[in-house]
Amino acid sequence: MSPADAPPWGDVPGSPDGPVPADTTAPTDVPGTSAAPDPTDLPAPSDTPDPTGLPAPSDTPNSLDLPASPDTPDPTDLPTLQVLPVQSARPDLPGRRPAAESPSVPEPASALDFVGSGPPTYDPEPTALPHAEPEELGELVADTVLDGARYGTWTLRSVSLRGDSARYRGEPRRDALLTARFGTGDHALVLVAMATGARATPEAHLAAAEACRWIGRAVGRSHQRLAEDIRATRRADLKAGLHRLTDRSLGRLRASAVERGARPEEYTATLRCLLLPADPHCRTRVFFGVGDGGLFQLRDGSWRDIEPRATEHAPPEPPRTPEPAEEDDDRLTLDLGVPQGPYEQLPEPPPPAARDPFRFQVSLARPGDALLMCTPGLAEPLRGEPALSAYLSRRWSGRRPPGLAAFLADARVRVKGYADDRTAAALWEA
Repeated sequence: MSPADAPPWGDVPGSPDGPVPADTTAPTDVPGTSAAPDPTDLPAPSDTPDPTGLPAPSDTPNSLDLPASPDTPDPTDLPTLQVLPVQSARPDLPGRRPAAESPSVPEPASALDFVGSGPPTYDPEPTALPHAEPEELGELVADTVLDGARYGTWTLRSVSLRGDSARYRGEPRRDALLTARFGTGDHALVLVAMATGARATPEAHLAAAEACRWIGRAVGRSHQRLAEDIRATRRADLKAGLHRLTDRSLGRLRASAVERGARPEEYTATLRCLLLPADPHCRTRVFFGVGDGGLFQLRDGSWRDIEPRATEHAPPEPPRTPEPAEEDDDRLTLDLGVPQGPYEQLPEPPPPAARDPFRFQVSLARPGDALLMCTPGLAEPLRGEPALSAYLSRRWSGRRPPGLAAFLADARVRVKGYADDRTAAALWEA
């Protein structure tokens, strides 16, 4: 095979195919000469073959020595992404840099590992695994849970991840997350529930998961009525019913505590929920729950803390007349379908002073808004560290919601002094 027909990688001396001898054929088309000139005495024009047998640089598209041409853009001169300035959560914090100062490559999913005065104490990645029992593998919880959905005019992203301190000590994630859809089509109702077990108790993660399951079961049984009340914006009915539903779900935890031989104040959890109708014509969003955490609204690049005021006492229960029931009776009570047999015995609720206050909020979404519900692991640094507030406002302000990986990267940006589990659900309105 002649040098002209050989592939470029076969012409390189010392290649696996062995050295290729140079073409010694003298050129005969040089005017005024009868013999080939010495190639070392003549400059090699662009159309003269290289005596070594290698094609000229202009014929080698992948050559690193390829000179720049007017038709070949310099990689360092590629146009940058234009990023519009976004108002920070606080005016004394800088917003995103203007387009002229933006880097020449797109911003990664998350450029930060932490914000604030310095790096946190613990390693940013999981280290020790929680202890496992061979017969209780179903009680294990993953380090991180990630989920998402899109219905009607909203897009949902939700995540629950183990805190730095729990990762270091090999403790399970105390936060639990549940995302569930009940019903079909425009009549469907989506529930996002998150719970946090009591601190420093061995079964805190089990109590949190059980609280999410009970509230999910109750909402699922009553999703049609709930969806109708949400579309009609019946605030009073929703508040009264959801308050009773929450109290009874937490009452189930007290019953489970008795069965496990634990104290009710140990086997308990806080609970925070969002009800989201799939109907594209309904922009009503309902929040309810008990315990600490955060509810925030991101509008026009700034955060608003819209955590609702607590309600101390539950509405009175409607009177009931116990009647005999079959063993498999699964009748629903009037308070949003919580199943309860007539002879079921639940532990007495704690006094009002010892209960977590009930929180309820109905909001009307506006296009371009983002709604964030989270446990204390994210709510506390978001309120206490302005750099995190400003960073997330820049990342989450925009017409297009982040993907799952980008949302996880943003939610895990750490702050020194805040090492608890983080669970968050964010809703973007089209």
